[in-house]
Amino acid sequence: GFRKAGYIYEGHVTRHVPGVWYGTGPLGAGAGAASGFALAQKILAQPGKVYCTVGDGETEEGQVYEMMNMAMKYKLDNLVVFMDYNEVQLSDSLEVVMPYDPKAYFTAAGWYVIDVDGHDYRALWSALAEAQKIKGKPVFILGRTIMGKGVSFMEEAGKQKEATWHGKAASREEIDRVLEGQLALTEEQRLKIEDFVTKNVSWKPRKPAFPEPLSMVKVKTGKPKLYVAGEMTDCRSAYGNALLDLAKANANVVALTADLGGSVKTDGVQKELPSQHIDVGVAEQEMVSCAGGMSLAGIIPFCSTFGAFMTSRAKDQARVNDINQCNVKMVATHCGLSVGEDGPTHQAIDDSGSVLGFFNTMQIEPADPNQCDRMIRYIASHYGNFYMRMGRHKVPVLTKQTGDVFFDADYEYYYGRCDILRKGTDVTIAAMGGAVAEALAAWESLKKYGVSAEVVIVTSIKQFDKPLFTSIKKTGRVLTVEDHNPDSGLATRLSAMLREKHINPEVYESLGVKAYQLSGTWNELYKAAGIDRSAIVKIVKSILS
Repeated sequence: GFRKAGYIYEGHVTRHVPGVWYGTGPLGAGAGAASGFALAQKILAQPGKVYCTVGDGETEEGQVYEMMNMAMKYKLDNLVVFMDYNEVQLSDSLEVVMPYDPKAYFTAAGWYVIDVDGHDYRALWSALAEAQKIKGKPVFILGRTIMGKGVSFMEEAGKQKEATWHGKAASREEIDRVLEGQLALTEEQRLKIEDFVTKNVSWKPRKPAFPEPLSMVKVKTGKPKLYVAGEMTDCRSAYGNALLDLAKANANVVALTADLGGSVKTDGVQKELPSQHIDVGVAEQEMVSCAGGMSLAGIIPFCSTFGAFMTSRAKDQARVNDINQCNVKMVATHCGLSVGEDGPTHQAIDDSGSVLGFFNTMQIEPADPNQCDRMIRYIASHYGNFYMRMGRHKVPVLTKQTGDVFFDADYEYYYGRCDILRKGTDVTIAAMGGAVAEALAAWESLKKYGVSAEVVIVTSIKQFDKPLFTSIKKTGRVLTVEDHNPDSGLATRLSAMLREKHINPEVYESLGVKAYQLSGTWNELYKAAGIDRSAIVKIVKSILS
């Protein structure tokens, strides 16, 4: 059933097979996840070792080097990495494709290195026993092997360092010929194996568990923090405050960052609860894969970096976590034009679109610090991968028309929730994130022109809520506003959803970031991109004229 339709034995390691804790495929991801399992054991004070196998070609991946450094920094002496060093890659020999010395690399990274004949069972057993005794550093076992060893028609190619049998299954005839000849067991050998398995093997593989997305997780969410009317603060600070609350109340809530603790506001956890804060260095791929492993070992990991890096450099790793149905909370800050002066390389304007096609990753964005606080507590207590984005600049605390805080102490967030910030009848302004404050300012201006706009706060491009659809049916005109590329964001997703629901507004317009911008303050860039309050007023007047 290997690589055949209808069987669980896929072309790469998969969690559908009992006993497999984390499925891999993209090279390097498994090493990162393994470091996460080992780190989780340390944090939770659990005994045991984590064993990870890597290929020699795989270790050319930069992600493996990121893992090597992180594992050494945190003294993961419960992590043992075994390399199948057959010196053959997918297309040719290691020498032809990319020659390097893995033993020297791991030694340079500070690991304890054991060099053995990978076909000598006694030597391997001895190496594993030696690894058990090592303290203060991870262990690397270099197993020198020959691809296809013991199978004549495969071994010859392996000795020549040829990639003939990479990912290729032998034919039924070839298998039968070897099993009946070269690898045939005597009756005595067969009985001895059966006896050993029956009497000595007590371990049973764990059946795969896939909790329902958004199912409740046992977590103390604490008391929400209320930011008062008139207060200006950034959502990332609200995130940091909520995260610290959660970490204080739950020993299994852990913050991870990639050399950006002060920027992404995980530094509060770092200062007060250093054992619950992991800084992997400038290694976003390791951070996300490590978080995936941690999440399947009982940790609730919040990993944070800038949006431009989370969904580009670490997209592959986030996708593997998605396939594994992990429980990783990716909280990205400095998203959109809100990042301002850092320029277009750091202005994440397509980040939400990066997770749009992920089946097991939710996407959300807060409109102000109070909503951000509730969202962080919500994602901690609900199972599943989340991508939560937020800007850099300070935003006002949103209020009701009475002047009271809009997201007050009684507000409870649920996935995809949409809220009517201001009521109206002429046009629906659907806004997300930092654009909500601009939409509210535009609402005030439009009122002076006799325009009755309805402002709806949208929190996800993957899940929409009834109040939004009700508003659009009522007004018949829609304007979406977002600090994101509309082609992969709110504008396109909402349009598709309206078609699915057979809701056909008379007018559908969008404002979003439709070109790379230069450096500048966030409000200068909002104006340049045409997503500020004046642009909203202008297009609404045009819609109604």
